[in-house]
Amino acid sequence: MSDKESLWQRCRQMEAQENLGESFKCALYLQRMDPNDKEVIETLRRLNEKIQKLSQEANSTENRMKKTIQYLKDETEDDDKRIGAANNLIALVRENSGRKLFIEQKGFDLLVSLLKNPKVLYDIRMGLVRVLAQIIGSSMESAQLVYSSIGIDFIIEIMSREKNDEFLISSQSAIQGMLTHFSGFSAKENQKIDKEKAKKYEQHIDTIMASLFQRINQRMMSAKCRDCLFELLMVNVDPEAIDWGKKLIKGNGLSKLLEVASELVEVRYESSMPITADTRTHVALVLEKIYNCMDCDKSREEFRTQMMQFMNDHLRGPNIESKVRATAAITALLNGPIDAGNHCLTQVGIVEMMLAMANSDDVVQQCVAAEALIAATVKKDKSETIAREGMGILKALFRSNNPKIKVRALVGLCKLGSVGGTDASTRVISDESTMELYKACCDLLEIGGKSPDHQNKPEDIRKWAAEGIAYLSLNADVKEALCKDLKSLEQLIELGKSGELSCLFGVVTTFVNITNSYEKQEIIPEMIELAKFAKQHVPEEHVLDAKQYVDARCKILAEHHVTSALVALSKTQAKTSREMICRVFNAICEHVNLRGYVVQEGGVRVLIRLALENNMLTGKRLAAQAIARIAITNDPSLVFPGQRALEVVGPIMELLHPECSALQNFESLMALTNLAQMSVQLRNRIIKDGGYSSIEQFIYEDHQMLKRSSTQCIANLILADSIVKLFEGDNDRVKYFVILCGDDDLDTASAAAGALAMLTSISKKSCQKILDAKEWQQYLMQLISSKYPELQHRGVVIVHNMISSNGNCARKIIESPILEILMAITQPGIIETNDTVKEIAKASLKRAEQLKLIKHIENLNLQQETGDDVEREL
Repeated sequence: MSDKESLWQRCRQMEAQENLGESFKCALYLQRMDPNDKEVIETLRRLNEKIQKLSQEANSTENRMKKTIQYLKDETEDDDKRIGAANNLIALVRENSGRKLFIEQKGFDLLVSLLKNPKVLYDIRMGLVRVLAQIIGSSMESAQLVYSSIGIDFIIEIMSREKNDEFLISSQSAIQGMLTHFSGFSAKENQKIDKEKAKKYEQHIDTIMASLFQRINQRMMSAKCRDCLFELLMVNVDPEAIDWGKKLIKGNGLSKLLEVASELVEVRYESSMPITADTRTHVALVLEKIYNCMDCDKSREEFRTQMMQFMNDHLRGPNIESKVRATAAITALLNGPIDAGNHCLTQVGIVEMMLAMANSDDVVQQCVAAEALIAATVKKDKSETIAREGMGILKALFRSNNPKIKVRALVGLCKLGSVGGTDASTRVISDESTMELYKACCDLLEIGGKSPDHQNKPEDIRKWAAEGIAYLSLNADVKEALCKDLKSLEQLIELGKSGELSCLFGVVTTFVNITNSYEKQEIIPEMIELAKFAKQHVPEEHVLDAKQYVDARCKILAEHHVTSALVALSKTQAKTSREMICRVFNAICEHVNLRGYVVQEGGVRVLIRLALENNMLTGKRLAAQAIARIAITNDPSLVFPGQRALEVVGPIMELLHPECSALQNFESLMALTNLAQMSVQLRNRIIKDGGYSSIEQFIYEDHQMLKRSSTQCIANLILADSIVKLFEGDNDRVKYFVILCGDDDLDTASAAAGALAMLTSISKKSCQKILDAKEWQQYLMQLISSKYPELQHRGVVIVHNMISSNGNCARKIIESPILEILMAITQPGIIETNDTVKEIAKASLKRAEQLKLIKHIENLNLQQETGDDVEREL
């Protein structure tokens, strides 16, 4: 390779890498070699323009950055100007040049000093923490720089003093940004962990995760900050994320979690740490995810060993506080990794201690023990001791004058009474007793709503009353009673709107039960008869669980704004809870007239997140089905504005999976049909990554609805270049669509004919391929002579396109009986045919005449006189 060629190659390479200075130098050397080379002159001109533009931008950014930093440094400056400077800095660091200048001008030192100083105005510190999150999120290099120069401990430190949600969320975003860069995992972006990257930055990840775990039990940390740290742990410790559970156990970190789990909101000891009503729920979820990381007997045994060490240390304690804390921790385990919680119950004296505490006169012991008994009572026969002695103790506690104790005992009784589930033939307690328990729950729900004690109101009495109703609402009589008792129902929905995660189980479970959206096992009639013959128990559906009653209940829930409650509760990171929320959403969206409520109250945005992020597979599919249902009956451009329309394509396409039900397949195809007509960009998104083949597979189904919806969807995708090429390829797609034009189902035939009409308008090859169909004449004749205007219109357009495409197609058409039908259509006396169809038929005949395949009758005599060959007459 010559020197000139090498220089050209380097010049272009440097320009591509935006190293304009080096590229310009190479171009100057080239000009010296050949001063008259026009290509070199043009390159120099282009590079000079780029360099001048960048220089102007850099100068402008540099001046703005200097002024911004000057305002922030000057404590005597006006507060509004300093706040404006902090906010302007967010925009400046979005650009590479701005970030570079910020770092060069020792911006990190200024940022740290201002964030450390509690006397600095909150609005300034709020702007600066957003700057930090913006820098971290911009690139891997920036994240590494922040990690090394500022560190994770500093970010947690500035969080620990704050109680403002906005500040904490931005700080949380900064930490998550670092973890995402170092691991590749992002629940928000639905990105799985990059194992190579995670291995490379393992030390960074371990340092961040260890810092989070070390700080969770700090006494000086605000309660809201503690919850933020737990939310970070919930997202990242999961086996499907960073999978950090085993490292936590090796580092003996489980005791810190259990220490937080032992805290009670309503009980404050001298050693207590600040917590919210949601903290124990967060701890239970983190414990569950850590236990899920234990993928072998050895690691699970280590988990149980550390757990029992914590329990034994507290149970051996002489004071009652230690026993209360141990019992509270057991409750958290039973609400999280239930196998670990049950292991605690099997230890000698544990259950007896809980029963003794429940039977004591101390209110704190009674409350804590009642909660533990409720959590332990998964089924009536789960623990013989609890089933035998617990019922009597719970009944005694229920007679207490203290509403806190009364409501907990009530929930325990409700839980024991719900063992029969939805089976109407299995009832542990009578219907009369069930309704009495329900009324007691409603009374306590109302008392909690009126309670002036705002600290305990949402998470205490109302939470437990809602949980009691959740268990009782497995009974269809209770479902109906609750939907008629609108006051109690509205209080339950308002409780959900509060967004308190401690209330989530009771509220969402009740909604699932009311809508009958829980998972049902399909019962084959033959199996029922076989079970009866074998004298086995056959579950019976309650008469009030019939479809008309369920539909009415869904309507009542939607009209009383249940969507707002679901939106508020969707912030939970628990996959099972998110799946339950999806079940309720989908049950509401099953009804066409209720979908508007979901759209109006912000349900669409939440459904997209539920379909993409941190959810069980079933939950994702149910969320996608709800989205599809909305897309079928609502204008997609209104309910999915802008980028949101592209986001919904992926989840909806997932419903075409063979494991999904036929109804989900059908609704997915219908939704995609509507989306496909919005824009070229959306059509390409649908077709991307083999999407077309997923849609096309259903046109070969025997199920008429699936075949129809698939054909309609393809008709809306047909104009995409990639689809046209598919039909022009060496396959029988065109032939099959010709056959579909004769389908007994009018909508299927109409969609197939429409697809061919559009395809033949732009593809001459497809026109020719129609002739390859065995009975193409018959199908085209059926179309153009159809009594249905839409079919006839499409058929005439196909024929016109074929005649216009090439001489061979035109000749085949004219030589067939189709010509006579076209001539008949154009006759003035044919009233049944609309004017548009007649005009297209005339245009077809005119084109055939231009190709000299037919002639008008008045030209026939002249042709005969001159001795020319006689063409077909018109």
